[in-house]
Amino acid sequence: MNDILTTAKSWLSDFFDPAVKKEIQHLIDNDPEELKDRFYKNMEFGTGGMRGIMGVGTNRINKYTLGKSTQGLSNYLHKVYPETPLKVVIAYDCRHNSDTLARTVAEVFSANNIKVYLF
Repeated sequence: MNDILTTAKSWLSDFFDPAVKKEIQHLIDNDPEELKDRFYKNMEFGTGGMRGIMGVGTNRINKYTLGKSTQGLSNYLHKVYPETPLKVVIAYDCRHNSDTLARTVAEVFSANNIKVYLF
């Protein structure tokens, strides 16, 4: 539980928005089981992409976990294709926050000089 608490407390830094920090602090103070579920592992990229519950934490779909994964993919693409002009296509649908999360991913790719087509 110490590693979980350390990871959760790292989400109280100024990097994270106030609503996230408030929710994390509430979990630390009031709901250790929920805190554990949200932070016991990192989201994984599988054959179907990243799937999971939306919410705050490393084991949830949110702009921070998707941003981190997108940065990792950007690094990989630049390493494997160093001389290739990189392009990605991102599409979103009508599910909750799909457009917001797609824009987050697009911003990370763009910041890494990867051309984005967003639909």
